[in-house]
Amino acid sequence: MAKVLLIDFGSTYTKVTAVDLDEPRILGTARALTTVDEGIEHGLEQAEVALAKMTGALRYQHKLACSSAAGGLRMVAVGLVPELTVEAARRAALGAGAKVIGAYGFMLTPEDVAEIVRLNPDLLILSGGTDGGDRATIIHNGRALAGSPLRAPVVVAGNRAAAPTVAEELRQKGKTCYLVENVLPEPGKLNIEPVQEAIRRIFLERIIEAKGLDRVLDYIDGVMMPTPASVLAAACRLAEGDGSEQGFGELVVVDVGGATTDFHSVAYGLPRLPEVSLRGLPEPRVKRTVEGDLGMRYSAGSLMEVFGIEALACQTGLSNNEVQAGVELRINNVSMIPASPVEAALDGALGFFAVKGATDRHAGVLETVSTPFGVSYIQTGKDLTAVGNVVGTGGVLAASDRPLSILRGVLFDPGEPMRLKPQNPRFWLDRNYVLTTLGLLAKDWPGPAYRLLRDALQEVKED
Repeated sequence: MAKVLLIDFGSTYTKVTAVDLDEPRILGTARALTTVDEGIEHGLEQAEVALAKMTGALRYQHKLACSSAAGGLRMVAVGLVPELTVEAARRAALGAGAKVIGAYGFMLTPEDVAEIVRLNPDLLILSGGTDGGDRATIIHNGRALAGSPLRAPVVVAGNRAAAPTVAEELRQKGKTCYLVENVLPEPGKLNIEPVQEAIRRIFLERIIEAKGLDRVLDYIDGVMMPTPASVLAAACRLAEGDGSEQGFGELVVVDVGGATTDFHSVAYGLPRLPEVSLRGLPEPRVKRTVEGDLGMRYSAGSLMEVFGIEALACQTGLSNNEVQAGVELRINNVSMIPASPVEAALDGALGFFAVKGATDRHAGVLETVSTPFGVSYIQTGKDLTAVGNVVGTGGVLAASDRPLSILRGVLFDPGEPMRLKPQNPRFWLDRNYVLTTLGLLAKDWPGPAYRLLRDALQEVKED
């Protein structure tokens, strides 16, 4: 049997999954608290001990890992126009598994540069100007960053006439610099793959060591990618199948975590009616967004602020004071597991609103426009109304005895008819929380990966 150990070094838990690629089947899963401060290898060892109690001693042909430990891959985007070059850089970063912690448009001020340095990102994408367009902004911003104490590597992905000069000036000032093709070479034309490849290279060359992950490299084959990129790879494999077997088709994956809720869509999202036209940058078929204020533990307070304490109280039947106390408990005890029906009810409500908020922000919206010929509509973002499958993953969903009540947060709301959310999808649950690890197999073992992913999902029809 070709046995493989798959590892996810998460921000809270290190999760391990043992699989047999020949059958294929999952042999067992386990987890332990991630031990960044003591050395990440200790949490891995504890997780493996727990796994061995389930599977017995196993000899692995491969040991693969992904990671979002120590804050994940933290990135800043700098560009010309926020709605264009900055947004293009942001989309490229999110699709490569990064977490965007800052975005800056136009010419950087000294205050902007100081703030970027304080943010201490793992990498920075410097874009600006279409090819043949503005050159002054990216040159100004490159010089401002070159003269700063910024330590992060810089990916230069802007105007092709100015980018080589910018990259050279950054290198002369001792910055690590990666020069790639323009992320927005023409108005309305995205070119995100070269930026994403640079991000993957930086992750493998530099970020692993910075996060302390190098301490386990002798034991495993490699830390292959950021955890969100593994989830996105799993989503694509589920949607597309493996070549010999048809996949699920267009789908979305919502990943509810302790700090963020990630939303992945594999769908074109084009307008469905002739009277609707698109506005803004074209949407990539494979898209990921991250909501850093919508989480079950670290960011439970901000989630409560977004939707209001009254909404949570109404959803759970708890008083405002009980909701407030429950949210504070979760913030102060991020590894908390509900131990009573009341605690489970509040977790369910937090999960529902995290899913709702992430879907609201990811899905496209319609705007009514009056013309001399009648009413027409402008669509910004993806139309997800016809998406046929919704996959839920994350601790709150895996632990819930009413996962559908959480996943219904993705659904189209007749009270908000201009928000293009799924209308009649099938719901699937990653009950054993393995999408993050199985995504590591998606590229090199497409057949076993698809079958493992398909079999890991449980269709949810009723609570």
